[in-house]
Amino acid sequence: MKAAYVFPGQGSQSVGMGRDLYDTFGVARAVFEQADKVLGFPLSRLCFEGPEEELRQTINAQPAIVTVSLACLKAIQGIDHVLPPASFVAGHSLGEYTALAAADVLDLPTTVYLARERGRLMHEAGLKQPGGMVAIIGLDEAILAEVCRETGTWIANVNSPGQLVISGARDNLPRAADLAKARGAARAIPLAVSGAFHTPLMQPAVEGMSQAIANLTFRNPAITVIANTTAQPLTTAGVIKTELLNQLCHGIQWQRSVEYMVGQGVTDFIEIGPGKVLAGLIKRIDKSVTIRNISDAAAIRNLSNLS
Repeated sequence: MKAAYVFPGQGSQSVGMGRDLYDTFGVARAVFEQADKVLGFPLSRLCFEGPEEELRQTINAQPAIVTVSLACLKAIQGIDHVLPPASFVAGHSLGEYTALAAADVLDLPTTVYLARERGRLMHEAGLKQPGGMVAIIGLDEAILAEVCRETGTWIANVNSPGQLVISGARDNLPRAADLAKARGAARAIPLAVSGAFHTPLMQPAVEGMSQAIANLTFRNPAITVIANTTAQPLTTAGVIKTELLNQLCHGIQWQRSVEYMVGQGVTDFIEIGPGKVLAGLIKRIDKSVTIRNISDAAAIRNLSNLS
């Protein structure tokens, strides 16, 4: 049996996340304390108490989700043999940063710092070129690609069969959504994000992230990391730096990433971090695999009881 650990992206945040991890596991508490120190403000309090509107802001949501995910991972790792070792790690968009920490490419302070910088730069790029994202349910990818060509938008996420996300300038999205529904989409759902993520409109963020990562230490991965943009393994520190820049302006190939890991023999997917978004997507991608979600202290205690 091969296992893959997968980590959630923006949108998985909720007020109160991580509080039980902080209260129950000393190693998780240390993650929150380190994140607070790196960022210079009480991110942990924002996770635990909100307010929700502040937590939802891109600049805060991104480091918050990464911190909670890493606290959850550290708590699991603090208990011997409760999970099979990971043959692969992957993360959805922002979750790729957590995956890099899990693969020992980045240390915890660097991961949290980069997540905060990514959130800040993406938010600022969205202010320069206002945009958004819309989930398109029940439409073929090839048809949606044609809709995007006609409306000046892009496919930003290929999440699972029947769930795609488009991204683009704010003025272009309503027409794209209407056209997608006219071509057969069941629904078009605007997402609560602050920009046209994973499109060329994020180019200003690429320049800032390039400067942010230039002098930081990246190690070669200790566990195989599957890239968001290519659904292929990332094998060296150099290609990982390139991937982190590419994923800002290019689509997230989540469905193909999962299919690649299944093709390599993965039978057990374990989502670690807040929410259950990835577990739901993986279930739609391949019904034959085992999927577990570990997001809180109760789930970790249950693992310990089963081992």
